[in-house]
Amino acid sequence: MEEAPRGRRVFLNHLDSYCGRNIGEYLSTCVVGATLESLEEEEEGDENDSVVEVPTGEIYEIVGTLSKPESANPPFAKETYTVSSREALLSHLLECEIVLYNITEDANQIEEATWAASALHKEIETFAKQKLFILISTIMTWANTKPFDPEDPEAPFSEENFNKRKSHPGFMDHINAEKHIIKLGKTNKKKFSTYVVVSGHQYGAEEGFFHYFFKMCWLGETPAIPVFGDGNNVIPTIHIRDLAVVLQNVADHRPVFQYVLAVDTSMHTLGELVKCISKNLGPGKIEKVPKENAFLSRELTQMQVDMLFVNLRMKSIYLKDNFNIKWFAEAGLIENIAEVIMEYKQARGLLPLKVCIHGPPGSGKSTIAKELCKHYKLHYVGINDVISEKIADLEQIVAKEPDKVEEEIEREGEGEGEDLVEEEEEGENVEAAKELLDAIKENMQQNKGHLGDEYRIKIMKDKLMSMPCRNQGYVLDGFPETFEQAMDLFKVEDDEAEEEEGKAIAKMPKFNQIIIPEFIFSLTASDEFLINRIIKLPESEVAGTHYTEDQFLQILEHFRKINTDDVTVLNYFDELEIHPQFIDIAVYEDSENILALSKIIKGIGEPRNYGLTDEEKEALERQAAEELLAKEAEEKAEQKCKEDKEREERMARWEEWNKQQEEVKKQEEELLEAQSVPLRNYLMKNVMPTLMQGINECCRIRPDDPVNFLAEYLFKNSPDIDWNKR
Repeated sequence: MEEAPRGRRVFLNHLDSYCGRNIGEYLSTCVVGATLESLEEEEEGDENDSVVEVPTGEIYEIVGTLSKPESANPPFAKETYTVSSREALLSHLLECEIVLYNITEDANQIEEATWAASALHKEIETFAKQKLFILISTIMTWANTKPFDPEDPEAPFSEENFNKRKSHPGFMDHINAEKHIIKLGKTNKKKFSTYVVVSGHQYGAEEGFFHYFFKMCWLGETPAIPVFGDGNNVIPTIHIRDLAVVLQNVADHRPVFQYVLAVDTSMHTLGELVKCISKNLGPGKIEKVPKENAFLSRELTQMQVDMLFVNLRMKSIYLKDNFNIKWFAEAGLIENIAEVIMEYKQARGLLPLKVCIHGPPGSGKSTIAKELCKHYKLHYVGINDVISEKIADLEQIVAKEPDKVEEEIEREGEGEGEDLVEEEEEGENVEAAKELLDAIKENMQQNKGHLGDEYRIKIMKDKLMSMPCRNQGYVLDGFPETFEQAMDLFKVEDDEAEEEEGKAIAKMPKFNQIIIPEFIFSLTASDEFLINRIIKLPESEVAGTHYTEDQFLQILEHFRKINTDDVTVLNYFDELEIHPQFIDIAVYEDSENILALSKIIKGIGEPRNYGLTDEEKEALERQAAEELLAKEAEEKAEQKCKEDKEREERMARWEEWNKQQEEVKKQEEELLEAQSVPLRNYLMKNVMPTLMQGINECCRIRPDDPVNFLAEYLFKNSPDIDWNKR
């Protein structure tokens, strides 16, 4: 690959961070000078001392550092640096025409950013062409700015007032860095220009500042999303892509004015923003909680908490008048919430997983469906459970009497307009809920405890359209059962009026892509196999279910009837090109359907949701630690048992050996005793009398050598020696 011309490189710190990744990815696709194209015609013929750079077709090349050494190199980056020294970093910076330093995410980068600008400034005489240094800062450096006009406290701040800005106490280093960067750019602008781009709170793509609320809404684990404080503080925002466009314009235009305010035109409050996110992604409700609760959240850093409570009205005049910006979300998050949510889900791979399990009774549909829900963190949707849940919800709403609602509305009082609207809507829904509840109960009485298809379809459709099912997805357990039920459940509501009675099958209506299943798995097995499986079930599992002999045969016969016609529920999905996958459970001979479940999981693929939460990680780590301790304790117990057994065996062998030794010793003593008897007798008879006489004679004579005398005496007087023969 040929090396690109010098001066086309852009250095950006922390390419693996939220801001760095999105800005770097955008700039890597930008043609140098592209934002000047619309200005060329306007400036033709005009006398202007400034030089306008005509687009050359060259693309900005992105290089930079990573926040984590283990991070993978971003695909858009030409080079990434692992900087071991400031000298090495400076050499990389000198190779770049544009240096971008983002200090909105990591305060530890402030010192490096100010050093980098100062180090480049010292090398200014060596520059062959102009270099740009752009600092990406935050509107928190305006957080404590008082209104300039006491008579109009809601008048927005603009770039013109930047010299009067007052920073939040926690962002003093940020404002000092801004001042330092601007000062360095005033000495020799032709060789070294510096800019400060002050960013509103960034959102978009995988989400930055608002990710806490997006994740909470998507997970659907809370009935209401918290708004810390009264929620009336105005938060300046900008889409991350729009911030990248602003930086592109600064790089292309190289304006005279050094301070650029990068905010969209919205002036939404925290309460409005959270309510919009909750309504379009979560439960639809918000709950105002004390500010102190924000400090208790482990997912919010101190910097994010401070940013959460900022209250600023900002208006960027310079962007509109001087830059060529093609906005992605100029009006802000609320007006573009649908696109932002789609971006968020795609960027994080949070796509819903929708599965339908079809099969005869006794095939294990419910078991497999519930296991799939556990594995993929989906919502189990069984028709009986959904009906019971709906009736319980309606009864709860009806139990809240209109008078009580009115009292709560009056009590919540003034200054809480949003809460007032929510309470009024709930009050209006009481009558509708009561009417629907009465209709459901009446229908069940008429159908001997069963609910008619009209209400079953309505209740099931409401369930599938709920945010939890739309966010994470669901597993449908055996419903719909027929072609007609599937058509009614998944059709687009606008098509209802177009259908003529009796022609529902002839014309396939448009299906609702939001709730239509993505995977259809049909379990198959022979009647004989299913009956044998049910017969083998324990009585405790059969009691109270439809698995009794008569009921099971009836529902099995009904299933075969509705699935052997020319038009079945599987035909419906087939016509929509959602082709069912058939799994013969009889092949596996597995009563718990573990093998069938693994085959389904393999067919679906990887989960499409967040990884484990911190609590789940801690629980798994704790479980792993407990299992390790239990395993170690078991191994230790086994080792101790083994050692005790070996010790007992050794003691038993020792005792046996001692017994054998005692026996041998006893036998030897007996043998010696037996062998010594003749010798003793001989000595007593033949030797001892002569010996005693010799000793007496020795005592009488007292020779000089008693021993020799005694020996001679014994030799001469021994009765065994026959001297005559000698």
